[in-house]
Amino acid sequence: MKSNSLWIVLALALVLVPFLALAGDEGTGRDKTIAAKQGKANTIAELVAMYDSSSCEECHLDIHADWLKSAHSRSIFGTGRTAATFRTTILNGCMEWPYSGVKEFEEVKVEHLQGCTKCHLPQLADATDEVAQEMMNTILTFMKAYQEGDTETFEKNKATLLSLNINCLVCHNRNAIVHKWTDGYPQQGVVYGSMEGEHPSDDFPAMAKSPIMKESILCGQCHGLGPNFELENPTQCATAYGSYLWAYKAEGGRETCQECHMHKTGLGHNMQSYRDPGMIEAALDFDVEAYGMHWRDGSLVSPKAVVKVAMTNKTGHSIPDG
Repeated sequence: MKSNSLWIVLALALVLVPFLALAGDEGTGRDKTIAAKQGKANTIAELVAMYDSSSCEECHLDIHADWLKSAHSRSIFGTGRTAATFRTTILNGCMEWPYSGVKEFEEVKVEHLQGCTKCHLPQLADATDEVAQEMMNTILTFMKAYQEGDTETFEKNKATLLSLNINCLVCHNRNAIVHKWTDGYPQQGVVYGSMEGEHPSDDFPAMAKSPIMKESILCGQCHGLGPNFELENPTQCATAYGSYLWAYKAEGGRETCQECHMHKTGLGHNMQSYRDPGMIEAALDFDVEAYGMHWRDGSLVSPKAVVKVAMTNKTGHSIPDG
């Protein structure tokens, strides 16, 4: 009887081991995707290395220069304000919510940052909770150094935060396919765009077509339909894509995000919005009428100026957003 029991235990172990291994890798991608091949990143340095696109600059110098001017190149740091908002999210958000499981910054996990990083750093989903904690510690140290005037520590931590961004591989690999059951999973070593074939790069030897590269849904992954109901604590920030679908496309609009934010403006991979004067000019019409008058209140006569401003939104979505 003992012998039979032992064989049953061994058989169960052999059956369960693959499932246990899969459970540990949950969320890291399928087959030969970047995350599946390299596993979960355990440090910021490992995550940066996992999505290292620095070799792209060698052949795409102009595009890289455009990208460096964009908000995508500093999606975690921002102007410094974005990084500080992560602290606020934890301090005045998670720490005040009774069921978040966060009482101290050391208890922050990837899931607690997903309301922000789902868009500002989607590849954080391919990292362990230790990376989320390291990122928060970097932000806290960066802010303290700024307050204390410690330039060396400030610049060191700023550089770390700037290394976390929306780079080539996020758009041209990780997020290049949304319907993965029909179009497959983005593969390691492949750059996705509008062409397929060989790619002159040791790191990325192949090119493949992305069915969404020229479609607004590519941008919509981050620029929002509204509340992220898949999160345990739904948040709402960007809603431009939802507005684009229901207020612009529904009325017969035909242009894509890329056509307005990249091609018509000539910004390319700079992809600005309200911070760029050219984008403001293309997005808004102003009709201003001003005239003077005298206003009489009893025996008191006062000069007055009347200014009428009509502002028309010419974009394909509500503004501002995010």
